[in-house]
Amino acid sequence: MRCIAVGKRHAAWIEAGIERYEKRLRRPYDVEWVFLPHSQFTADRARQEESERILSRLKAEDFVILLDERGKNIDSPALSRLIEAEISHGRQIVVIIGGAYGVNDRVLGRANFVWSLSRLVFPHQLVRLILTEQLYRAQEIARGGGYHHE
Repeated sequence: MRCIAVGKRHAAWIEAGIERYEKRLRRPYDVEWVFLPHSQFTADRARQEESERILSRLKAEDFVILLDERGKNIDSPALSRLIEAEISHGRQIVVIIGGAYGVNDRVLGRANFVWSLSRLVFPHQLVRLILTEQLYRAQEIARGGGYHHE
């Protein structure tokens, strides 16, 4: 699984948490992080530039999950089912975390699924940790592990 994030590498305060879950992730849930630099512009111009960088990293056959607060809010079992369905079709899953100004309509249109973690807005670094934990949780749900309790 590939995660594309606009911004700097993980901050030291968040790295330990991400590593905690990454060590537990097994193929095909293991994560490869791709970091794209923030634009030096602001607002629409930054959104356009960063979106073009994101699009340049996608392949036609990728199943793209865009994290966006306007997306669909799903529970952890539904996320696990979504990922498992795409894995069973042999598709590479790419999760996108856009920049501070979001993404443009082309990235939104390219997304196969737009996922909202919450109606709240979180710092990008924290989103990375939440995402990594949710991927681990999805993996454990799929394999019937005891991590997730319903």
